[in-house]
Amino acid sequence: MSEDHIEVRSGSSWQLPAIIVLGLVALGGLAFGWNASSKLDSTQQAVATQLKATQQSVQQDMSSLKDRLAQDEKANTEIQGDLKVVTSKLKITQGQLKKAREEAAKLNDATTQKVAALDTSVHTELANKATNDDVKVVDTKVVGVKTDLDATREDLKMARSEMGTLIARNHDEIDQLRRLGERDYVEFTIVGRNKPQKIGNVTVELKGVNEKRNQFSAAVTVEDKTFEKKNRAMNEPIFFYLSGTHIPQEIVVNKVGKNTISGYVSIPKANSQTAATAAKSGN
Repeated sequence: MSEDHIEVRSGSSWQLPAIIVLGLVALGGLAFGWNASSKLDSTQQAVATQLKATQQSVQQDMSSLKDRLAQDEKANTEIQGDLKVVTSKLKITQGQLKKAREEAAKLNDATTQKVAALDTSVHTELANKATNDDVKVVDTKVVGVKTDLDATREDLKMARSEMGTLIARNHDEIDQLRRLGERDYVEFTIVGRNKPQKIGNVTVELKGVNEKRNQFSAAVTVEDKTFEKKNRAMNEPIFFYLSGTHIPQEIVVNKVGKNTISGYVSIPKANSQTAATAAKSGN
């Protein structure tokens, strides 16, 4: 009996720890399963949220694309309508242009015919009325005009500067250049050194004179900028530009004396028009 009692004890002593271990394992499995289930639920919820946001974004993009397509279709329709209008007007314009050309051609032909008829009539009338005395008078007038023209050409045989302008050597030649009407001429005489003198739109100050060599030195001030020209020869132009102009003005000294010089400032009339236009643009 004592042996049976000992076997019973030994059997109950290992069952209890085994049950505890199995319980712990079961609890661990339940905890792991619950944790995995929670993570799965969170992941599913995040995926569902992201999917919903993506669907909303896609829907918005589709709606925006539809609006743009509708606007493009509307614009295309308007452009097609405008194109039809322009095409229609262009056809009308082309027709009017063709008609105008035809009328102009007819008018030109008619005018040519009238001019030819008038020319013939005038020549016929002159031929009938002209006499030998009349012809002689006309010939005399023609000869007189030719003589005056030749004299003018001889008068204008002046030296030219490197810019192609004519250089006047005295007051009479300056008057001849004035009659050409291309430039304005301001004559001057400066007596004494270091005495600035305003001439037109430039200031000239005599610095020195060499009478033997017909040379002079002068300081020229243009728009608050001064430059000095030394040992310049008589009748040798000094060129300078004003702001906004493209044609140079020139100073010409055609007479040199003891501490005195005389000459003129030549101002292109085109510069005056350019300056006036620039002033209007600035206002």
